[in-house]
Amino acid sequence: MGEVRTAAAESLEVAAVKPVRRAARRNRRRRAQSGRRLFAFDREIGARWVAGADEAGRGSLAGPLVAGAVLFDLDRLTLADRRTLSRLNDSKQHSEEAREELYPLVLRAACATAIVSRSVRGIDSRGLHVTNLDALRSALRRVARPDTVCLVDGFRVPPFEHEQRAVVDGDCRSAAIAAASVLAKVTRDRYMRRAAERYPQWDFQTNVGYSTPEHRAAIAEHGVSPLHRMSFQSIAYTQLRLAP
Repeated sequence: MGEVRTAAAESLEVAAVKPVRRAARRNRRRRAQSGRRLFAFDREIGARWVAGADEAGRGSLAGPLVAGAVLFDLDRLTLADRRTLSRLNDSKQHSEEAREELYPLVLRAACATAIVSRSVRGIDSRGLHVTNLDALRSALRRVARPDTVCLVDGFRVPPFEHEQRAVVDGDCRSAAIAAASVLAKVTRDRYMRRAAERYPQWDFQTNVGYSTPEHRAAIAEHGVSPLHRMSFQSIAYTQLRLAP
């Protein structure tokens, strides 16, 4: 005999589901409006030209460090541009598919973009932090023009010829930094997935060079590849106990 469901029980189930659905709708609206909030932050700076820079791969065990820079002309940014970038946010908050969708939209809306890559051996010889600062500065120099305000996620880069500001948690506060974050992350992930075909033992297709239990196990079994960083002073390598 089938279960008899009372109207009262069904009402309780509906009442329990509604708050969950409302919360899901709020989260979708919040994500859809994140770009508007980020552009509002950039406009409050009061400059026409705002450039943002961010990097991908700083904390990875393998692969290059990639810095992206994006310049927005806030006076000429169209309503259509702002709408297409309404979901813009820190690249780490997006899925791979969402980042790939945003990538061409950023290129279309920006008036200048730049990608700077620093190799594994360069990181090992110069040090991670020095390499990171140099890559961010180089990327900004490629996009900035007179009267540009340059924004960097978290800290200032060594002094150069444009005004700059460090923005704590910049990739989730500034549209220019978030856009640069998307370009850097997509570019680097594409590279690492191509590298996976050449170095299949380390599953770069999945971990894109970052420290995961599976990646560390692969290093323990197979050793390091030519794409692995050997500068063990790097923060990334404190998780591993490998002899140089």
